Amino acid sequence: MAFFSLSLLLLLLLAASGAAPAHSFTRSDFPPEFVFGAATSAYQYEGAVAEDGRSPSVWDTFTHAGKIADKSTGDVASDGYHKYKDDVKLMADTNLEAYRFSISWSRLIPNGRGAINPKGLEYYNNLIDELVKHGIQIHVMLYHLDFPQVLDDEYGGWLSPRIVEDFTAFADVCFKEFGDRVSYWTTLDEPNIGPIGSYDSGIFAPGRCSEPFGVTKCTAGNSTVEPYIAAHNMILAHASATRLYREKYQAMQKGVVGINVYSFWTYPLTNSTADLAATKRYQDFMFGWTLEPLVFGDYPQVMKTNVGSRLPSFTESQSEFVKGAIDFIGINHYYSVYVNDRPLKEGIRDYAADMSVYQRGSRTDPETSEVKVSNIVCKRCYWLQLFWTCMMERLGILNQY
Repeated sequence: MAFFSLSLLLLLLLAASGAAPAHSFTRSDFPPEFVFGAATSAYQYEGAVAEDGRSPSVWDTFTHAGKIADKSTGDVASDGYHKYKDDVKLMADTNLEAYRFSISWSRLIPNGRGAINPKGLEYYNNLIDELVKHGIQIHVMLYHLDFPQVLDDEYGGWLSPRIVEDFTAFADVCFKEFGDRVSYWTTLDEPNIGPIGSYDSGIFAPGRCSEPFGVTKCTAGNSTVEPYIAAHNMILAHASATRLYREKYQAMQKGVVGINVYSFWTYPLTNSTADLAATKRYQDFMFGWTLEPLVFGDYPQVMKTNVGSRLPSFTESQSEFVKGAIDFIGINHYYSVYVNDRPLKEGIRDYAADMSVYQRGSRTDPETSEVKVSNIVCKRCYWLQLFWTCMMERLGILNQY
């Protein structure tokens, strides 16, 4: 049974967007089951990239090749590998109720499969124990973009169906070693945007793209096909890990497994039939790409029509396998955009061209057809409730909320 998980520090987000809160809120204004939390990702937080047996991830390779605009790397990052106790104390001191962190696959299983790194296991056990000691609810993200370089070298990472078996084995280790203290598992971070950044525009590791779509000069890739292949394998890997947990661990550990999606909400620029259709098409490409297979067992019809043979298809058994393989849906909501129709172009297309819309942040902004990977958080946060209701209606799970 699916439900939506929304972890946002609302007052902080209002402050960050420059909006003055209309009321003075306290914790008592929220129901007891509403949890205030924060999150980090391993590569952006841990540092210690060459310590205690950790092997490189694709992000180490990418940043060390100078692919980040300011030439920064995650070599030290926030130094969480060494300072996690201080950080957990800060969480407790600020009354944080939950914390989600991701696990570095390269730290826990340096060869991508096989032997567990004792030092990596010790680090995550120590972090989890520290959170338990301070009464902080633990949420674990299994994968946050930092794919083991050794497996990317071996078979191309998310571009190969071989990833399903290796990801499931990695998840199995995590469930077995940490599941006695972890009840909330998210398999993948933003599988509806990661493949675009990694395999279409090339701005994420491993930085694959093809002309004329990449925003950087890529040495390999195919922007018209690879994002769809990667996302397809992510959905299969998520379903495999989820079904493993249900069959092997859920009865004893009582936990839940979900997925996390990247979120813009959309409004039609005008009330024309074309713009209304474009708005729905945007939502199908943005959310339906990941979520409809997990709820209905297949991709949205408009994606199958516009993308054609470049969109992988599910076999009948795969469709049944992925359908229902989700306990909750998490969203990372950034902001909302206005959408208007863009005629479907002829010739070669990537994801943005297949979506065939123009978008803009306000009615007066210049239009763009590009899908932007944003770090701007939650402008127009007051529309989150609309997003929530509309998505549940579209997925047919309103009665389960």
